[in-house]
Amino acid sequence: MILAVLFLGTLLLLFTGVPIFAGLALSAIVASYIAHGSLMGLADIFVGEIDSYLLVAIPLFAFMANIIIRTRVVDDLFRFADTLTRHLPGGLGVATILSCTVFAAISGSSVATALTIGAVAVPQMQKYGYATARASGAVAGGGTLGILIPPSGPMILYAAVSNASVGALFIAGILPGLLLAVAFAVYVSVSSRFSTQEQTRPRAGLPEIVATARSAIAPLLLPVAVLGGIYSGYFTVSEAAAVGVIGALLIALFVYRTLTWRALYEAAHGAAMTATMILAIVAASGLFSHVLTISRLPMQVLEAVAHLELSALPFILLVMVFIFVLGMFLEAVAIILITTPIVLPVLLALDVDLIWYGILLVVNLELAMLTPPVGLNLFVLKATTRAPLSTIIRGAFPYIVVLVMFLALMFVVPDLATWLPRRAGYG
Repeated sequence: MILAVLFLGTLLLLFTGVPIFAGLALSAIVASYIAHGSLMGLADIFVGEIDSYLLVAIPLFAFMANIIIRTRVVDDLFRFADTLTRHLPGGLGVATILSCTVFAAISGSSVATALTIGAVAVPQMQKYGYATARASGAVAGGGTLGILIPPSGPMILYAAVSNASVGALFIAGILPGLLLAVAFAVYVSVSSRFSTQEQTRPRAGLPEIVATARSAIAPLLLPVAVLGGIYSGYFTVSEAAAVGVIGALLIALFVYRTLTWRALYEAAHGAAMTATMILAIVAASGLFSHVLTISRLPMQVLEAVAHLELSALPFILLVMVFIFVLGMFLEAVAIILITTPIVLPVLLALDVDLIWYGILLVVNLELAMLTPPVGLNLFVLKATTRAPLSTIIRGAFPYIVVLVMFLALMFVVPDLATWLPRRAGYG
């Protein structure tokens, strides 16, 4: 009865459009009342979930991204990427993937990456003969890198729920993120050979490359400073987020000179809205996890796995398939906060590396950004291009295939996620 109220209630509320935090909290409150006949202690759980130093990084990274978005960073990044790749087959598409890769290391958000890069890249690609499906697909696929390449909001949430090291997760996301970006770029370049409309332009000269590099150097150095500080051990993740904010302020104030009081207010307001939403979801998920614990569902799952004598790999494969299906209907944050408390005891019992699982989870959540009917990047590109949703889905489909293949590679070769954190001293 308790589990039926918890899961069916949550899903019904989410499908009716209720905010995620409200759906999680309301169903958990009702289920807890059915179990105990009282609501005592729920307020302490709700507040206790967000009483964590780690979560300070969320508003800070959001503030950094909002400041940078209000400069001309995207234009400079795209121009620089274009000068490096314009002579290649599918050069503009490759430049789009490259721009998404760099901006992902600033924004930490797939939606923000797709929206911001799409506004610049899609018109340029259409101008040089790219079909709308191919142009929007490149942005939708490249945009998913926003949650894999650190800083990543979903990684912070997963770390908060699982007690995994967020620093190790950030370092672990670098190599898979870069490899996935290369895979996307290779697909764009190879597939462009079958298009008769897409134009390849002359190679950029060294003076032009130097000029565009000079314009883009400040935003390129920002993620290097943030991630380099974490990798070297000079900064904790929260301290790195604060350094990122200071760097973003300096870039906006002295490089682009766009930091007006109004722009600062809008950046702070945007960061506050994002952080409030995420922290409310984290707090509500604490209630959800509490009810899961008293219902013994995680222990029942552990007992079932032991009874079936499943080893780690088959269990994780089943979880990945389940999360892939959930990703068609739920947002990434909800998936993390609903599934992690259930599978965590099993992962610990099977001695699964939580960093490796976290990267598998995030790559799977990237798929959720592209799979209909609730693929957020698809709707972002629909709003940007005003193209039919079927056209955008057709353009995004090859990137779904690449992501599935990449997820399989990560599953088979865990070292792709765990080697760099080990080198950085994270176990």
